[in-house]
Amino acid sequence: MSNSPDDPEVAGPRQRQVEMGVAAAMGLLGVVTILGSLKVGTGWGAEGPQSGFFPFWIGVIVVAASGFNFVRAYVSTGRGLFAEWSQIRQVLKVVWPMAIYVAAVPWLGIYVSSALLTAGFMRWLGRYGWTITLCISIGFQVLAYLTFERWFLVPLPKGPLEDLLGL
Repeated sequence: MSNSPDDPEVAGPRQRQVEMGVAAAMGLLGVVTILGSLKVGTGWGAEGPQSGFFPFWIGVIVVAASGFNFVRAYVSTGRGLFAEWSQIRQVLKVVWPMAIYVAAVPWLGIYVSSALLTAGFMRWLGRYGWTITLCISIGFQVLAYLTFERWFLVPLPKGPLEDLLGL
């Protein structure tokens, strides 16, 4: 078995493909910005610019820059490897739990979600024992609660556990 970049088990997406994909995604975000700005007005009113004026022009700049980057990537002759699939899997080991964490915060609150994320990373990626994992994941949330809620008086999103405890 070879470990060359042309080996299907080692290979991954090409630089050109990734650059074109990112340019297309950014261009789409620019178009969404433009369309949203058109709904609220992009002109100049008696009081000054309407609320969509600046976002509209930022969207136009983003679409233009994305179009330039897309064409540049399309005509490029370099076909280097962006990353190997094994490297992308390593990145996804962090991205997916973070995405689940963000989705869980409105339902579980920031403290429970953060404790679960910390414990998950410590056990899964760090391979720490349960004692140190629980001490750090719970202890850090107690410290965060005391710092933000008690000292700075900044309320953070709470879930059903915090309601049950009266926090």
